[in-house]
Amino acid sequence: MTAIIFDLDGTLIDSAPDIHAAVARTLVDMGCEPLGLAQIRSFIGNGVPVLIDRVMAARNEAANPPRRAELISRFMRHYEAASSVLTIVYPGVEAALTELQAAGHAMGVCTNKPAAAARDILHALGLDRFFQAIIGGDSLPERKPHPAPLLAVVDLLGSKTALYVGDSEVDAQTAAAAGIPLLLFTEGYRVAPVASLPHRAAFANFAELPAIVAGQVAAVTTPPSP
Repeated sequence: MTAIIFDLDGTLIDSAPDIHAAVARTLVDMGCEPLGLAQIRSFIGNGVPVLIDRVMAARNEAANPPRRAELISRFMRHYEAASSVLTIVYPGVEAALTELQAAGHAMGVCTNKPAAAARDILHALGLDRFFQAIIGGDSLPERKPHPAPLLAVVDLLGSKTALYVGDSEVDAQTAAAAGIPLLLFTEGYRVAPVASLPHRAAFANFAELPAIVAGQVAAVTTPPSP
């Protein structure tokens, strides 16, 4: 059966409020003014080090490796202490995952969030039972948009075919690099227009996803007419 692999932030969950809160606490620790939620949301997708790089750039801070390392460390302490307080599961996600699981699909998560934090959040939100494999931003030397993390999840699930469900430019780049079709959730953290991102199908409501998956699987498995 085709494996279904999901991005996490902006796809299954809206985690921006907790990430914003952890960034705000980090900046206050360092004697700095917090940044706005919308701005922090636009920084999400490439992992914690890039998030902090973007925070520093937004504050016009010059590159400073020791300060960067301190900000990353403080952010992770704050985030791990409260990573699912404000985070919500997008509407329809649990029902869609239940239906996909019942249809026999193996499912996994490929995220740039640290793997331990991803597991903790999925457990706290009651979604961990759906996933047989999780690869985070610290699981491999590479992170998305490099294809290695996505291909690693496919390998762990033991499937010959896969679909990737994501919401962002990073996910589109990752899927293209891995040669795996992208199903694009349009209500996440994407900035670019939908039409500018390569994808097999797009959806705004998770209630649509099981039928989209079924259609994609049928297209792959149905032999051509003689």
